[in-house]
Amino acid sequence: MLTLEQKNQFSEILEELGKTLDITKDQYEAAVKSYKYVGEWLSQNDSPLANYSPEILPQGSFLLQTMIRPIHEDDELDIDLVCKLEKIQATWTQFALKKLVGDRLKANSILTRLLKLPDGRRCWTLQYAESAKFHLDVLPSVVATGYRTILEKAFSATELSDTNILGIRITDKNTPNYTTSSNLHEWLKSNPFGYAIWFQDRCKILTRELRMMSEAIQPVPKYQTDKLPLQRVVQILKRHRNMMFNGNEHKPISIIITTLASRAYGKETDVIDALTNVVSKMRSHISDTNPFTGATEKWVSNPVHAEENFADKWKEFPIRKTNFYKWLDAVELDVKNIVAQQGKGLQFISESMVKPFGKDVITKAFSNYGANQLKKRESGALKMAAGTGILGSVGSTVKGHNFHGK
Repeated sequence: MLTLEQKNQFSEILEELGKTLDITKDQYEAAVKSYKYVGEWLSQNDSPLANYSPEILPQGSFLLQTMIRPIHEDDELDIDLVCKLEKIQATWTQFALKKLVGDRLKANSILTRLLKLPDGRRCWTLQYAESAKFHLDVLPSVVATGYRTILEKAFSATELSDTNILGIRITDKNTPNYTTSSNLHEWLKSNPFGYAIWFQDRCKILTRELRMMSEAIQPVPKYQTDKLPLQRVVQILKRHRNMMFNGNEHKPISIIITTLASRAYGKETDVIDALTNVVSKMRSHISDTNPFTGATEKWVSNPVHAEENFADKWKEFPIRKTNFYKWLDAVELDVKNIVAQQGKGLQFISESMVKPFGKDVITKAFSNYGANQLKKRESGALKMAAGTGILGSVGSTVKGHNFHGK
């Protein structure tokens, strides 16, 4: 069992690791500026889409504020977006809707140069300049009338609301009726914003943190350096995954990691408790049975669309199930090993974190942690716990050095 002082020290270190994994404010603002431009172009008065209230909204890790930097500096950030449209023509098929969005993008001299062709299974992809190091995946979708107002009310609610109303219908080339059906009920359903609200509810602990989360998860979220414990845990787990499966297309997918971590999270208020608890309980939230048919299969249900199994591809690609359990085994072992170094000192903790998370980010995280400790010492806020020698906020004040021989 870790003492309070040990937990505080570990949580500060993991917080610095999370900050090191955060994308930069410049990257964040560049992405927001880019997708706002796309939305403005789609909604201009002369746009064929203008009558359908087009708007670009972020989804996925960008919205949840759990995005992390890629391992290699030259790798790109993947920004997932929804292009929402209301009151579309009753005769439009998925193919027609996607083509209209694509044609409008192609009509812009800047965007047509960025457009990756052919289009993807569900999205149009805008590949930004090499220096920007990100691309935008734009998913055409159909939403309820007045969707933006519904969305804002749902995000600002103090309690988890009914998320079904936030469901959207999306385009997908792999559906058999892609070019033929104009019946929206036959299109694939998704609920990225309902999921975000569920994640917000799982994250919240106290009133202050609820307010912070409400500010973080909005249709156009603000860049935040402060994160809640669950957000940091998800970032740390995704980094571990990336280090273990660098470049492997069959690596564990982020939506399964995020969902299992959120379900396992026990509202711990510090990152180390949250991480150790989540890692020890994630596998218990994977079902062995299809809840609708009773068939034996691995099942990770979408919390806002129970019929969707996030692990559905494990049957088609068994290597993905194998890799996921390999990753679970590895992250459990690595977290236990890191915690076990607590009594040996910071050097041993640091060394135990290099392989799972990468030398560069660990070096930077511990450097920032040391700088923070120095600032506390100089301000008189740094204390030493009796009998442990651990520096933190509890114990006797550690006097600062003035370097003047006094």
